Amino acid sequence: MMVGDVKDYVKLVALCNASKPIEKPPAEFIKEEGDDLPHDTQVCSCHNVSKGDIVECVKSGGIRSFGEMKSSTKCGMGCGGCVPLATSIFNRALKDAGVEISNHICKDFAYSRQELYQIAKFRKLKDFMVVMRVVGKKPDSLGCEVCRPAIGSILSSLYNENIMKPSLRQTQDTNDRYLANVQRDGTYSVVPRLPAGEITPMGLKVIGEVADKFGLYTKITGGQRIDMFGAKKQDLPQIWELLINAGFESGHAYGKALRTVKSCVGNTWCRFGVGDSVGLAVEIENRYKGLRAPHKFKGGVSGCVRECAEAQGKDFGLIATPKGWNVFVGGNGGAKPRHAELLAEDVTRRQAIKILDRFLMFYIQSADKLERTARWIERYPGGLKGIKEVIVDDRLGICADLEMEMEVLVGLYHCEWTNVVNNPDRRKDFKQFANTDETQMSSEQITERAQKRPADWPEDSSPLHFSLLDIAKDAKWAWRSVCKLSEINRQSDAPTSVAVKYGEVQLAVWNIPGRGLRASQNMCPHKKAFVLADGLVGEDEQGREYVSCPLHKRNFLLNPNAAEGGGSCSDVDYSIMTFEVKADEINNEILIYLPPTEALDAVLSTTKWMLRKADEELRALAKDAEPAIEIAEPLPPSKMRGQPPHLASRQTCGGGGALDW
Repeated sequence: MMVGDVKDYVKLVALCNASKPIEKPPAEFIKEEGDDLPHDTQVCSCHNVSKGDIVECVKSGGIRSFGEMKSSTKCGMGCGGCVPLATSIFNRALKDAGVEISNHICKDFAYSRQELYQIAKFRKLKDFMVVMRVVGKKPDSLGCEVCRPAIGSILSSLYNENIMKPSLRQTQDTNDRYLANVQRDGTYSVVPRLPAGEITPMGLKVIGEVADKFGLYTKITGGQRIDMFGAKKQDLPQIWELLINAGFESGHAYGKALRTVKSCVGNTWCRFGVGDSVGLAVEIENRYKGLRAPHKFKGGVSGCVRECAEAQGKDFGLIATPKGWNVFVGGNGGAKPRHAELLAEDVTRRQAIKILDRFLMFYIQSADKLERTARWIERYPGGLKGIKEVIVDDRLGICADLEMEMEVLVGLYHCEWTNVVNNPDRRKDFKQFANTDETQMSSEQITERAQKRPADWPEDSSPLHFSLLDIAKDAKWAWRSVCKLSEINRQSDAPTSVAVKYGEVQLAVWNIPGRGLRASQNMCPHKKAFVLADGLVGEDEQGREYVSCPLHKRNFLLNPNAAEGGGSCSDVDYSIMTFEVKADEINNEILIYLPPTEALDAVLSTTKWMLRKADEELRALAKDAEPAIEIAEPLPPSKMRGQPPHLASRQTCGGGGALDW
């Protein structure tokens, strides 16, 4: 059993399984690069990838990017927990092969995230295509699923404009584009902001009524919020209209932004509290709500040293003292937990917020893409000491600038869902299908513990390939209208997309500026989720357009010609159907070259591929409904077999055969 920092679990298990004598001090076995691991050590348990597999793809396969390594080995394409160790092993293999390790944000830019932030700031660049034209390697490139959301985050951190603007929306990942977290069945979660976890009885009633009306699964989160799961995309505007009318705001659970500031009740109620933790947490959460950063960040405020709000496990935390507040930074949970470190002691409430302004602004400016504050502090020269010199001691003389920039950013706050609810054009973006108001479920529902949830993914994840050759040979193909051309809302500077219903099949259609229309099936074959129309569009090294599945980032080429790779995937176990598509400008129609509906239904219908309740799943649910634990009375001493006489003669804990609690 490992307690605390478990990042070296894979390595230590391998050493134990080897059953060999340790020939050097144990501490030397814990190295970031995994040098100490034998080549047969399993790094990725989801896809059974060993250290040797990663090293070999560099030595013999000529692979030079982590993305290529993932596509080749599937390492990191499951739960993602192996990515930190796999990255270290991969980078070490590159170094051993004499390859320079780049910190560039991706293949499309010769700059790091920090450098791109400064370029966008000083050159006042405000959308992705402008950034690409000015500093991209290929000015007309679409970018990729890495740089598009990363630059979108940079622009939000600088200007905090409405990310639902068409020019900004397609830069965002799926969660940000729909202002909600996509779930495994293609539905979304709804998380209103509850600063410091405070909510009135009337607020609770509204949330209950909304969840009941739309059949949502509800759960209290670890951040003291109420999460509602299972919202259909087309229902999101109506759900949020009800919440906003009741006084709620977006919780930004979908963004790389402030999530929550957790608090205990402090001296408001607690007899041990020495500080107003609730009041300070509410103030801090309202100050930084909507603030975009390289990664999500969380806060906590505890009213005394008992630390009920777990502030030392957050990106920033404050703990009340008799003299003021202690400020901690750099904590997080997750796959690599880290305890926060003390940054300042016994500061006033105003001083604490000023320190947080500087800390967060400096983090936003200098962290790498998708880097939490914990890893940023570890990487920063001098660690916490170096950070403290900058934001407390003002060694660089930039504290006044950091405070001013934060003041500007927090002044630009807007509730993104309020903007959508009040804008009819933005509400249209949430339709399930562009050509009909009909809707389709993509998963059967199961009732468990009195709430509904989607059926489980099947355990079998066998390869699944779709091809136009699967369609009946006698089917009559023709150009068929699937929706109005105006429904795709073509933009000059960003791709746009819609899903359409054709018979019982879901199709995805994209417009790519300067390149025209693309079309494919909407179902990703990996987990049979109908989500491809919601994925980011990018291009590979050869300039071929692809869509990246929102769930697990498998990339599918959109070329309609299978002979040129159309429909193929970055994971060779999967492929999709792609179709010829064209615009009829005169009649305002999108035309796709398709067989009759019944021929395509036979291969791709939603009802054929939707998640189904498995018999074994239903049996497991029935079993769970039965009592799981049975407390039996202890055996009398005379029936205790194999016990030493001196123990067998003793009385049981209850003295007379009954348990004594």
